[in-house]
Amino acid sequence: MTAAPAAAAARTAHRTTPAAPATPVLDGRRLQQAKQRLDAGDPALRHAVRQLRTKADGWLDQGPWTVVDKPGPAPGGDPHDYLSQAPYWWPSQPRTPENPRGCPYVQRDGERNPEVDTGTDHADRGKVFDSVSTLSLAWYYTGRAAYAEHAARILRTWFTDPDTRMNPNLDHAQFIPCKYDGRAIGIIDFSQQFTGVLDATAILDTGAPGWTGADRTAMRGWYRDFLGWLVHSEFGKEEAAADNNHGSFHDMQVAALAVATGDRALARTTAGAARTGRIDAQITADGRQPNELARTRSWHYSTFNLVALTRLADIGRHVGVDLWAYRGPKGASLTGAVDHLLPAATGGRWPYPELDFHAYAASDLVHAAADAGDRKARAALAHLEAPPGGDLWGLRPAAEQLDSIAG
Repeated sequence: MTAAPAAAAARTAHRTTPAAPATPVLDGRRLQQAKQRLDAGDPALRHAVRQLRTKADGWLDQGPWTVVDKPGPAPGGDPHDYLSQAPYWWPSQPRTPENPRGCPYVQRDGERNPEVDTGTDHADRGKVFDSVSTLSLAWYYTGRAAYAEHAARILRTWFTDPDTRMNPNLDHAQFIPCKYDGRAIGIIDFSQQFTGVLDATAILDTGAPGWTGADRTAMRGWYRDFLGWLVHSEFGKEEAAADNNHGSFHDMQVAALAVATGDRALARTTAGAARTGRIDAQITADGRQPNELARTRSWHYSTFNLVALTRLADIGRHVGVDLWAYRGPKGASLTGAVDHLLPAATGGRWPYPELDFHAYAASDLVHAAADAGDRKARAALAHLEAPPGGDLWGLRPAAEQLDSIAG
């Protein structure tokens, strides 16, 4: 067989018998099954793929992005260090030549300062994470090479190319001008989106055009270094001790990175510790999350924390830890926390402070609980508000934060 027919045969084989990717969060077997149902003509999945392709097509003429493109380096002076600014901190004084920043900065919880998108890597980081997740899934379900090739280009530029790569740390995330050069809570910048990158590279590892063995090795090296920083740095240790969504997302990232780098023992320990350390500590018997309800955006943060915990439950399934089945001594459970959201998610009133309520923010969480056997959640599925861009649960069955808040 000549080279061209061989390549065509490989593309056909991909369309009909895709490998199940070794995704740390997503269930690779479910992706494989969805691809097979799609090829068999499943109308709901065909509709979802059209929506996915629309998103993917929008990324094809954007990027790649790099941390070295910002106007100036992070406070440490290395242009390869990631830099972001605390989103809820604002200047309190007029800007003058003597005080060009308007320092000191003061906190206004839930009110996002638009200057965080200028002079930092925050916005570009979001584009990298969103684009590669979308493009890799679009390639997996359609076989269109352009999607995978662009995802590979974006990943190499941001993570592994020596000239443009990001250093594997978040030492200067969410700095506050004139106050802090970086903060532990800046780790939340990577939140659930970074685990989407881990899933994306696992999907590309199934044979994507433009993604090489060298790419895979380089990315795994970056993952190992970043995992080491998350576990051993002072910022990482501080974030691990947080008793709200920050601690939940730290654990989720550690567990996912552990799976991606082959440290299943660390993944198992981290997921297992969430029973008492996260579920018991953060959720009441009636499903409330008091630390999140105290925020000015209590709906957003209640769903946000559950994105971390339900994704951690997804990771746990890969290593034999069932967080959905857990019931704490005082009645805390993931199911109870999702059930607490159901009235507002299906058109009712949310009785707590919220500056920008979107019912669809809970949609993925309801899907996750329904998949885990929650009958209340299953009954609510027909009454959910569709998120912008459509319901993609059938293509990527793991919760994402649907009401985007850049911070």
